[in-house]
Amino acid sequence: MKILVAIANYGTSHDGYLDQLLTEYRSMRHEVHIVVLSNLPKSLGPDVEVVVGLPTSNPWSLPFGHKKIFAERVNDYDLFIYSEDDHLISEHNIDSFMALTPALPRDEVAGFMVSENDPEGGLNYCGVHSHFHWKADSVRHRGSYVVAEFSNEHSACYALTRAQLHRAIQSGGFLVEPHEGKYDLLCTAATDPYTQCGFKRVVCVSHLDDFIVSHLPNKYVGILGVRTADFHRQRDALLEIARGQRNPMQLLAAETTLPDFKWSKFYYEPVRPEILKLVPPEARSVLSVGCGWGALEASLVEKGARVVAIPLDSVIASCAESRGVETLSPDFESAWRQLEGEPFDCVVISNILHLLPDPTAILARCADVLLPQGFVVLIEPNFTYLKVLWRRIRRMPGYRNLGNYDEAGVNLTTHRVIRRWLKSSGLAMDRVIEVVPERAVTFTRLLRVARPYLASELIVVGRKAVRAHQTVGSQRSESQSESERRFTVPV
Repeated sequence: MKILVAIANYGTSHDGYLDQLLTEYRSMRHEVHIVVLSNLPKSLGPDVEVVVGLPTSNPWSLPFGHKKIFAERVNDYDLFIYSEDDHLISEHNIDSFMALTPALPRDEVAGFMVSENDPEGGLNYCGVHSHFHWKADSVRHRGSYVVAEFSNEHSACYALTRAQLHRAIQSGGFLVEPHEGKYDLLCTAATDPYTQCGFKRVVCVSHLDDFIVSHLPNKYVGILGVRTADFHRQRDALLEIARGQRNPMQLLAAETTLPDFKWSKFYYEPVRPEILKLVPPEARSVLSVGCGWGALEASLVEKGARVVAIPLDSVIASCAESRGVETLSPDFESAWRQLEGEPFDCVVISNILHLLPDPTAILARCADVLLPQGFVVLIEPNFTYLKVLWRRIRRMPGYRNLGNYDEAGVNLTTHRVIRRWLKSSGLAMDRVIEVVPERAVTFTRLLRVARPYLASELIVVGRKAVRAHQTVGSQRSESQSESERRFTVPV
């Protein structure tokens, strides 16, 4: 098999990694021709073609140079591989790609996932982070294989057969000028086949290890990504879907279509002490609405609470389940039926109300399951944040339609809006914590009136609203029975 490999290599800082890639390709039994795209002349040996020059003045445009080379040589090779200079594709990866491809329909291309070496002996899957997730309803049998889609199409590399490259070129979306779109300039060069050329990127979850490529710098361990256990739990959940043992369901559209996926719901939210502090130890039952991998929820379990969650989807639910969280169906109506007659001391809703077409409907159902002295904790972006207001005034791309849910897919969450939603749902705003970026904290101490405009996020505590016939005195005289516990939310 004849393979054309194009590697983007800017500057000299990654030359050590480049050497590892060249050694790997040279060791293969296939006939491999290597082209290195660089901004500098380099002597890499007689078997390596070095193409010097940038498509535009932007250094990040360098990867786009491979497209013209592929197009000019489309009939000369059987397989075409592009990668950044620190992503190592092995011969086994290539053989696995070629074995799977005949089982795929014309519009599907096998993709790779990226891993790093974890110092503890496992792997860190650095492409699995923030809002990126497996699409639960995309699981399919392809011959003897099971494939699924992962929402992060970027793995800093891709492979196309000659026939696939022909179709990509004919689509009109391959030979294009350097550009940004769903991803930034650097990532777009490696994702255009999927975002512009009519192909769907699928990952072979039944033989997942065969499609893992190494990110040599290992620089994201402990910073970005998930480790082996959580990655394998999600793989196992996908295989359970394939066997009909788990329903392929998703709660909501977690990713926005805004630039940089702004205000998307993160599947891997960390444990935040300020949120954990708001749930007192006396709270014995907690409902988490829009639960991701369950890190916060697990901390509440460790504090002795029973935690029930409506997960973001049936795949990420597997991670929460492994942490001792009881999960319901990732469908609101089904979940409410499962919760019928079950009361909670606290409901936590983190960063999903702004993504829902009818937030008050969800809040009203949460109010229904709250004990009389229970409370809700809401975490939402603050759209009165000055940076957001300024970009809206300038009508920057992605910001000009904010305020129109049908256009932007995002509700504007502000103090006033959240107060109105709570009131419409039979709840009342108890207090608001304005989360100010660290760089602005000193200024807000000097000028507290500026906090609402310098806060990037709002944490809101709400309680059941007092009925018109109730008085404050009558509330204070209520008995503290098991079903009517009163909590003081810490400041």
